[in-house]
Amino acid sequence: MSLLRSARFPAIMLLCAAALGLIVANSALGPAADDVMHAYVGIPGFFELSVDHWIKDGLLALFFFVVAVELQFELTNGQLNSTKKALQPAIAAAGGVLVPIAVYLAFAWGTESANGWPIPTATDIAFALGVLAVFGRGLPSALRVFLLALAILDDIVGIVFIAVLFTADVDFAMLGAAAVAVIAFGILSRRLDTKARIPITIVLVLLGILAWALTYLSGVHATIAGVALGLAMSQQPALHARHVLEPWVNGLVLPIFAFAAALVAIPQVGFSELTPAFFGVLIALPVGKIVGISLFGWISLRVGRTAGPPPLAFTDLLAAGALGGIGFTVSLLLSELAFAGNSELRDEATLGVLAGSMISLLLAGILVSWRARHHRAVAAVTAAESSAADAS
Repeated sequence: MSLLRSARFPAIMLLCAAALGLIVANSALGPAADDVMHAYVGIPGFFELSVDHWIKDGLLALFFFVVAVELQFELTNGQLNSTKKALQPAIAAAGGVLVPIAVYLAFAWGTESANGWPIPTATDIAFALGVLAVFGRGLPSALRVFLLALAILDDIVGIVFIAVLFTADVDFAMLGAAAVAVIAFGILSRRLDTKARIPITIVLVLLGILAWALTYLSGVHATIAGVALGLAMSQQPALHARHVLEPWVNGLVLPIFAFAAALVAIPQVGFSELTPAFFGVLIALPVGKIVGISLFGWISLRVGRTAGPPPLAFTDLLAAGALGGIGFTVSLLLSELAFAGNSELRDEATLGVLAGSMISLLLAGILVSWRARHHRAVAAVTAAESSAADAS
């Protein structure tokens, strides 16, 4: 279990699972895998989902719960526990949304492809943190916290886009019932220190499942239920739940999710036939994210600076921007929704997401490795100076 609680090994598993998904999807096994993903499982006539939806809406909610617990801790007791500390990732996230939209529309304005402007706004938090874990040994913890907050904000923006722009009918009664379940979950979690721990835990699990199901039935992306539950839960029980779930999320949930998310056949089209749906996403993910996150993050350094942990260097923000360009999963979902009525544009946008995310991943690996080497060197010099001072 300790291996699955580490940062590097689960990240390697995640990246290998994604690579396997791409290989399978573009091999002779692709059609069979697609049939499995679209097979329906559940209670017939009551609650049935495809295997693909169980993975991306169900299992992924557990990951978002774990991430939300970590974010809750940072917001209350960690490096984001004040408005001024949280301001930098919030401003950077705004840049990471607005600039990619502007870049995309620079290619697609006035064409059929313009409807795809939300596609490059998302950050795939699982892949981004995976790259950070593999290449980022020695980076300051502030960068991981910054990226965590940034990616969650990006995903929430993506989910809002899905709910507002691409949901025909939101069932507000179901959504309200889900909110009630989340509130009840949060209140009850504060009673876990009593003698009735076991029955309360059982009720909490049932309330969590109910909140997830109601969120799904409301038409809103169900993973937001995981975020809401993680933020609502009392902190100490939440941290314990995170500790219990972490190896399962790292060793099972994320690899399965990465495989399913990458199970996409690369569209076969000629280069001369590609539309702005491809080029807009291809450029907006790596370039738009790097420019938006680093520029807005740099601006945020000048807003309300106070005593506390030193702000991230601009070069660290460049690395975070490259990580933010790994849009992948949510961007693929936005591609399907934005061009649901046009399979040609949907396929080209999918190709743009895959290519743009891979470019961002490569850039992120280079920039993160570079910054990690720098911070390790600085730490080594500081340690040597400290030892020399102690010796004298």
